[in-house]
Amino acid sequence: MPRFSLLFIGVFSISISLMSFLNIIYSYYFNLYLNLDSYVYSLFISLFLGILFQFKKKDKIKITIYQKIVTVITGYLFLPILISIPYYLSIYNISFLDSYFESISGFTSTGFSIFSNIKHLDESIILWRSSSQWLGGLYFLFSIILLIDIFDINLKKSLTNFLSLNIAESLKQYSKIFILYTSLTFLIFLILNIFGLRVFDAFNLSMTVISSGGFLPVNNLSEIINTNTKEIILSLLMLLSFFSLYLSYNLVTIKKNINFYQEDFYLLIYLFCIISIIYYLDGFNNNFSSLLLSITSSISNIGFSTDGAYENISFVLLILTIIGGSFFSTSSGLRFVKLYSLFVFSINELISHAKPKHVYITKLKFSNSKFEVAEVNKFFLTVLIFLISLTLLSFLLSMSGLNFENSFKLSILTLMNTVNSNMYSLDVFNFQDLHYQSKYLLIFFMIIGRVELLTIFIIFKKFFFNN
Repeated sequence: MPRFSLLFIGVFSISISLMSFLNIIYSYYFNLYLNLDSYVYSLFISLFLGILFQFKKKDKIKITIYQKIVTVITGYLFLPILISIPYYLSIYNISFLDSYFESISGFTSTGFSIFSNIKHLDESIILWRSSSQWLGGLYFLFSIILLIDIFDINLKKSLTNFLSLNIAESLKQYSKIFILYTSLTFLIFLILNIFGLRVFDAFNLSMTVISSGGFLPVNNLSEIINTNTKEIILSLLMLLSFFSLYLSYNLVTIKKNINFYQEDFYLLIYLFCIISIIYYLDGFNNNFSSLLLSITSSISNIGFSTDGAYENISFVLLILTIIGGSFFSTSSGLRFVKLYSLFVFSINELISHAKPKHVYITKLKFSNSKFEVAEVNKFFLTVLIFLISLTLLSFLLSMSGLNFENSFKLSILTLMNTVNSNMYSLDVFNFQDLHYQSKYLLIFFMIIGRVELLTIFIIFKKFFFNN
C-alpha cells in the first residue's frame, strides 16, 4: 500500500487513540471503572498502529484514483476494527461480529444498533458510540476531498471554485473542514444545552447531528426532545448536515460567486416545497414541529424521530431519504442536484427530438454552470447502481428470513446510512437477533452506501475491463 494511504489511515488510527484517552479521562472523573481497561487497550493498540503507519519509506509513485478509492474503502474496513475493541472487551459479553457491526454502523453514521436498551449501558460506552459517529463523519468529508476528481466538474466548482488537487491545497481543505466540523459541533452542543438538554445528552446528540448519525444517548428521542420548541430547534440544527459544510464558511466570508451557493439555493427551494406538501397531506395527524423534525431527519439521512403517526407519509419519507442532501455534507443519498440535473437534461433531450430546431440551454436555472453529457451519464450510472444494489440487498435479506417489506425498507436505510425508526415502521427491529449472514450483508452494504456508489463501478471497471 502506498505511503500516502498508510498516512491517511494512520491519522485516523491516532484519532481513535485520542478518543480512547478522552474516554479514560471521563471514566476516571465520574468513577466509571467497569469498562476502563477496554479503553486502555484501545488507546495503546490504535496509537501503536497509527505511529507505525507513519514510518513507511517515501515512494515517488504518484497515487492513482484507484489507489485513492482502495484507501478509502480500506479505512472503512480497518478503522472500525479498532473502534470495536471497547465493545468486545466490555463487561457486556458482546461477540466480535456484533462489536464490529456496532462500530461499522457508527463509523458509517448509519445508527443500527445491537443494543436494545441504552439505559443499561455505561455512560462511557454511550460516549464511545457517539464519538465513533463523529469521527466517521469527518472521515467521510475527508474522503470526498480525496476522491474529488471522480465527481462532476460543476460540483467541484461549487465546492472550492476550481479546486486544485495538489498536496498543499488538499491539506488546506482538510484543515478548513476540521475547523468547520468541530465549530459546528460545538455550536449545536451549545444551542441544545441552552434549550434545556443536560450536558451529557446535548454533547452526544451534537455529535450525532453533525455526522448525520443515528445513535442516541437514550432509548427514545422523545425522552429528551419533549416539547414543540425543542423539536423545532433540533430540526433546524439537523439542516446543518443537510446543507453544504462550506455554506457557513461562505456566508461568513461573503463569497459573491454564485457557484458557491448554487446547490444550497436549490436545496432551500426543495426543502420549502417538501415541507408545504407534507404539511398539506398530513397536517391533521401530526403537529408542525413533529412533521418538520421527521422531514429534516429524513433529508439529512439521520432518521430518528419523536413519537407520532407516520403511516400515511412513511413512503414519502423513504423517498426523501433516498434523495438525501448536499454533495459536500455528511448526509448520504443520491443528491437532489444530481437528480434535478438528470431530470432537466432528460426533458431537454425529449424536446430536442420532438422539435429538432428548438434551441435549449444546457444549464440549470439561476446558475452559470453548464452540465455536460459525460456528467449526466455519471448521474444516471449512480442511480442505476443504487437500484441494482437495492434489488440485490432486498433479495438477499428476504432469503435470510425477513419479510419483503422489512427487507426493502431496511435495504434503503442501509444504502442511505439512515437509522431505523418509527417513521419507517422499523423502530422495534432487533439487529442482535439477526442471522450472522444478514449482519455481514448489512456491514458490506453500509460501507457501499458511504463510499459514493460510483467508486464501486470504477474499481469494477479497472479490474475487469482494463486487463
